[in-house]
Amino acid sequence: MSHHSAPATVVIYSGGMDSYTVLHRALREGREVHALSFDYGQRHARELEVARRVCRELGVPHQVVDITAIHGLIDASALTDASRELPDADYAEDNLQDTVVPNRNMILLSLAIAKAVNIGADRVDYGAHGGDHVLYPDCRPEFVEAMNAVAAIANFAPIEIHAPYLRAGKAEILADGLAMGLDYARTWTCYRGEALACGRCGSCRERLAAFAANDAVDPLAYAGEPGDV
Repeated sequence: MSHHSAPATVVIYSGGMDSYTVLHRALREGREVHALSFDYGQRHARELEVARRVCRELGVPHQVVDITAIHGLIDASALTDASRELPDADYAEDNLQDTVVPNRNMILLSLAIAKAVNIGADRVDYGAHGGDHVLYPDCRPEFVEAMNAVAAIANFAPIEIHAPYLRAGKAEILADGLAMGLDYARTWTCYRGEALACGRCGSCRERLAAFAANDAVDPLAYAGEPGDV
């Protein structure tokens, strides 16, 4: 597809449910999609393998950017520091504060905007969603709106930051994807990044709750139901 046949979009694609849905939305709009993933030393690097496979199958150009060089700047998080205990409890402010990577979305959006300018895309898509606002300040609408204003003036080419699920919860995102017929077995959510999803970490619990809210069964295999021996 040439750059002139359809408007191009850079999709920040982690391999998780939200960005998988955002990726497919952009494809359905008929956009020329360029997927961008980041390796920031996250423990759950499994999601990057999933992202690579999906992009290969879809024929979507995919770039994985190694930003582990900034690890020393952002290592005060349980997602990046293996010596920290990963919280097991529900996805709520008091017990997941440890999973915040400092300034992550501003860093990732900055790099995605640069790529968009570089390839002549006019939009960056990312999956910030309503359920994250309480936990992650950089998922709040005010942050995205301010970044959007900056992206419009930071380069000669204005870039739009498109966050279609900014005011939606995980269950609504999943409902959209299920309506599109998406296969969520092709996503990875678990923070632990082991062979099977754990079903216990905050991220798994939030995912399972979204499936329950949609009266749907998660196609992903889990390591065992709570209480199993």
